[in-house]
Amino acid sequence: MRGAYGEVGLRQHRPIMRGVIVALDLPDAESAVQIAETVAEHVVGFQIGPGLLYGPGPLVIPTLVALDRPVLVDAKLHDDPGPVEEAAYRLGRYGARWVTAHVGGGRDMLAAAARGLKDGSGDAPAGILGVTVLSSLDRAELASVGIDRSPGKLVARRAKVAAGAGCEGVMAPLEEVSVVAEATTDLLRVTYGPDGADGDESQREYADLDEAIRRGADMLLVGRPITRASDPAAAAEALSSRVHGSATGA
Repeated sequence: MRGAYGEVGLRQHRPIMRGVIVALDLPDAESAVQIAETVAEHVVGFQIGPGLLYGPGPLVIPTLVALDRPVLVDAKLHDDPGPVEEAAYRLGRYGARWVTAHVGGGRDMLAAAARGLKDGSGDAPAGILGVTVLSSLDRAELASVGIDRSPGKLVARRAKVAAGAGCEGVMAPLEEVSVVAEATTDLLRVTYGPDGADGDESQREYADLDEAIRRGADMLLVGRPITRASDPAAAAEALSSRVHGSATGA
């Protein structure tokens, strides 16, 4: 089931999926799976964050994997290498295709995460996405915790660390996606798409998608504009079509 996406050759001719991952930020597993079933045809994958991971739990992962779409587990792992490796291993056993880990945890921690996820996943493809910097942190906030760099410079530095540690890709704020491409050509680039609360297909949301693709994003996480739409499938189809139209210049 390929739906509204395919694989395109990007950066050193690596085949990378391009499109929308629906962020299933819903209060319970039943609602999340229901939305996932509705939109599966139009998205490249599903994302579960802390709300589902620490609520219903990781058993949601294999239920979503059964819908024939990869699952991004936004666990944001950040601990000593040993516990991170074990956590990544367990998420791999559940079927996670991608797991996020904070690059701020260091090269050894990221390498442990990548090793654990690979071991847990067996022969199935799986990779770590390094979280470069949270989108809520501006330069002032970074300075308040002792990081005297702009978000852009921090993303560039951490993208190189992620690549060196064996991460498959990185998560970066929309404004800094192009920085990743300048720092390294080897990483999958994932960013957040529009986050409108009303679920409408506004021109502002389309503009955000266009900008993300222009800056070099491969995959966009989109939540409420899909999950809160009156017709989630139609919203997912429209946003996904927009991504591919922007990518091809249509």
